[in-house]
Amino acid sequence: MNGLDGTEKRGIKELGAEKLVGWDEVEQGVVINSFEGDATGVANVHAENRNYSDFNSYTATVASWRVIKPVYNRDYCIDCQNCWVWCPDSSIISRDKQMLGIDYDHCKGCQVCSEVCPTNPKSLLMFLEATENDEALAGWPEKKEKEK
Repeated sequence: MNGLDGTEKRGIKELGAEKLVGWDEVEQGVVINSFEGDATGVANVHAENRNYSDFNSYTATVASWRVIKPVYNRDYCIDCQNCWVWCPDSSIISRDKQMLGIDYDHCKGCQVCSEVCPTNPKSLLMFLEATENDEALAGWPEKKEKEK
């Protein structure tokens, strides 16, 4: 795996598939740690390099909930970071103020990234979940000239 794919734990379980318990069945006084071992300095480590526990949402996937997904077109992106700032699930992968892609394990298809994209045409467009990314990119709209 490359660095952006994360650890071998990334997306290993699907939320909603585990046995759910009621509020009165939760054991009192339990601490659920987000990381395995010592977490000192973890804020200075890129998310994909952190040692997450099995109980952290980083290790879970919610991809099966999504009906539509954003597809990213690098050719039109101006790296404005609007999508990264506004994404409610931190599903935009960005490094050094450059958009790198989408974390499909955690993206729920809310369309916020596409709505806030200022480019013409947008560098993020929504497609049906079953649409292959290469197919989506092949049918990308052409740039429209501004009317005077």
